[in-house]
Amino acid sequence: CIKKVLLASPPDGGWGWMIVVGCFLVTICTRAVTRCISIFFVEFQTYFAQDYARTAWIHSIADCATMLCAPLGSFISNHLSCQVGIMLGGLLASAGLILSSFATSLEHLYFSLGVLTGLGFALCYSPAIAMVGKYFNKKKALAYGIAMSGSGIGTFILAPVVQLLIEQFSWRGALLILGGFVLNLCVCGALMRPITLKEDHKHSPEFLEQEYVSEAQKQDLKQLSSCSPLFKAWSHECLCCCSWQEYNFFLMPDFLVLAVSVLFMAYGCSPLFVYLVPYALSVGVSHQQAAFLMSILGVIDIVGNITFGWLTDRRCLKKYRYVCYLFAVGMDGLCCLFLPVLQSFPMLVPFSFTFGYFDGAYVTLMPVVTADVVGTASLSSALGVVYFLHALPYLVSPPIAGWLVDTTSSYTASFILCGFSMIFSSTLLCFARLAKKIKRTQLRSLTRDTDTKQQNWTNGTAAYSVSGDLDQKDVKILATEANSYSNR
Repeated sequence: CIKKVLLASPPDGGWGWMIVVGCFLVTICTRAVTRCISIFFVEFQTYFAQDYARTAWIHSIADCATMLCAPLGSFISNHLSCQVGIMLGGLLASAGLILSSFATSLEHLYFSLGVLTGLGFALCYSPAIAMVGKYFNKKKALAYGIAMSGSGIGTFILAPVVQLLIEQFSWRGALLILGGFVLNLCVCGALMRPITLKEDHKHSPEFLEQEYVSEAQKQDLKQLSSCSPLFKAWSHECLCCCSWQEYNFFLMPDFLVLAVSVLFMAYGCSPLFVYLVPYALSVGVSHQQAAFLMSILGVIDIVGNITFGWLTDRRCLKKYRYVCYLFAVGMDGLCCLFLPVLQSFPMLVPFSFTFGYFDGAYVTLMPVVTADVVGTASLSSALGVVYFLHALPYLVSPPIAGWLVDTTSSYTASFILCGFSMIFSSTLLCFARLAKKIKRTQLRSLTRDTDTKQQNWTNGTAAYSVSGDLDQKDVKILATEANSYSNR
């Protein structure tokens, strides 16, 4: 049995920094490795003699399975432990990559590299991210910035390494080596020491086992539970209530708007990581330079992770995290719109810088914004749902982009569609924010007017009472009318 640490509030340090290191390594082994699958794109296409659309399904299924099964990762983390979930995920992901090295068809890769590896990554990704949120409060954005930068630094290191492995050992040998590499997820899982906050544990079924419940209380409650059917019914009701509270964020309008915007954001960002290397090769860039573009994107991603995380933890910007998030998503959309006119290596380098920076920014802020909307207690479940919503766009967007490339013999339509999708996601959040602000202003104005009228009623009643024109009964009637008017 894994002993959980019980604290009144997030420690904002201590073992939390080891959790950040563990999450950093998880993002390297999951998101960076998934991005590097695009380097195999041309190899798979040439070896199996298939078109863009069919080959793109490999990356789509891997991304989709990772996000689609994110709630499963949250469920295992909540009901067993984060350690068990991540270790199991590491074993599945490694098995998927190793089996992929023996593939004889694209369908084989759809299952091994897509479904099996994606499922393994799903069991690791969202629980590791949620653990950071449980250990940090004041320094949450900075902690997430460091943890999520693993995606960028992993891409920077792995992209040229994977290209070198393909040249030296073929794509089969490269996948076999990657299979051994992602076994490090099991080590990351061992770092994830469970933590339980008192406010999250008040109505838990394990309440009687906690140290802060006195022995006398434990004995009284155990006696009640053994002899009172009413107490048993109440315990069952509390358990059901706790299960519902895990997912009560579905009733929050802010979360629903965020969820819809995530669908469009995910549709826009996925194809670029699949087609940046093939696009660069199509405009005459060499294989090593194309892989280097992914490395640049990865290392600038780190800068975006850490700088946006640090900046949005400052007191002056802390309340503008939501605005910073939608700004970063919008800027990435603009980058996609300009990509079709960049047709040489010197012009693609600034694109990799800009897109990578803002990609790192919004990836860091996504769990922070989600935590601000739903609270820390529901963060693991909410993140599972948010990453689940990435699944469908990740599944369909690369094949649709590939179909557009096959149909038009150009990447222009694909990149423009991605750009407008991300801009729409940002615009939707912006309008929702403005609508909420206007509504809040109107409510304040209405409350102020109501308070003024209530005060006038009260003052008038007092004046009449003092002058003797009204008896005590009339005063009570007027006071009741004033209260009922203010409650409207």
